[in-house]
Amino acid sequence: MSKITASRKNFRPRGYIDDYRPSTSTRALLSQAQEVLDEYRQYWPLTIRQIFYRLVGAHGYDKTEGAYKRLCHHLANARRGRWISFDAIRDDGVTTYSLDHFVDRDDFLRHVRRLGETYTRDKLAGQDLHIEVWGEAAGMLPQLYHVAEPYSVPVYSSGGFDSLTAKKRLADRICRMEKEATILHLGDFDPSGESIFDSVAEDVTAFVMSDRPHGLVSVAFERVALTAEQVSRYGLPTAPPKTTDSRSKSWDGGTCQLEALPPNVIAEILRAAIERHIDGDQLALDRQFEANDRIMINGLLPAPDGGGAV
Repeated sequence: MSKITASRKNFRPRGYIDDYRPSTSTRALLSQAQEVLDEYRQYWPLTIRQIFYRLVGAHGYDKTEGAYKRLCHHLANARRGRWISFDAIRDDGVTTYSLDHFVDRDDFLRHVRRLGETYTRDKLAGQDLHIEVWGEAAGMLPQLYHVAEPYSVPVYSSGGFDSLTAKKRLADRICRMEKEATILHLGDFDPSGESIFDSVAEDVTAFVMSDRPHGLVSVAFERVALTAEQVSRYGLPTAPPKTTDSRSKSWDGGTCQLEALPPNVIAEILRAAIERHIDGDQLALDRQFEANDRIMINGLLPAPDGGGAV
C-alpha cells in the first residue's frame, strides 16, 4: 500500500486542533466573529468575506487584504479547535454530484416515504414567467437558495457565468420552458462583473432569439445586486478599481463586493425581486394544491414499517 507522507517543514494543522489555545487578541477577534454568526444565524452558512465586512462595520476591524487573510487563518483554526461550528461558515466553491443509490428495497421505501412527507409542488410551473437566480459568490448559494426555494426558483453559481457552455445551456433551458424568462443576478459592483453581466445577457439573448420555438419565448436579465444605488444607500465600503483591469478606464467611482451587504439585506432584496415577477394569486393557489396533494400522496405510500398504504 502507498503511504501519504508530509514534509516536516509543513506546520499547517491537519484535522482537529485538540490543544487549541488562541492568544488574548485572537480570542477577542473570535468573540466578535461569533457575535456576527449569532446575529445572522438564520442565514448560515456565512462566507468569511461576509463576516469580515460585518467586523469592519461593527467592530472597526481593519479593511485590508492582510486583515482579511488573518481572519481566514484564525477562523480556520477556530473551526479545527472546535471553537466555531463548521456549519456556520462556508469557504468553498465545490460542486457535488450526489448518488441516488439505496442499501436495499426497504431503504428505498423509506426514501419514498420521506419524499411524500416533504412533497413540494413546482410553484413556477403555473407561472407565465420562468425565473432563475445566479449568484457570483459560490459560498453564498445556500443563503440565496433559502430565499428562492419557497417560490421554486432555481439558484445557480455564476462563477463560470461567462463560459460558452454555461451560456448555451442557459439559452437551451429557456427555450425548453417555452415562455418568457427573467434571470436575476447578484454579484460584485466592479468593472469586470458589470462587463461580464452585460456580455452574458447579450450572448444568451442572441442564442434564445435564434433557437426559440416560437415568438412567446424571450429572456430578460436583471441586476438585483450589487448596484451603485445600493452602495450609496447602505453606505458600503468601496475600493478603487484594479489598475490591471482594462475596463477600469471607463469606470466611474469605487468598487464594492456583494458580501459587504448584510445577509438579511441581501435576502430582502432578492425576495422583493422574485415577488415583483411572481403572480401572487397563482402562488397561493399552488400552495393550497401542494397541501392537498401531500395528504393524498401520503395516503398512497407504504407505511413506515414496510406495510401497506396508510
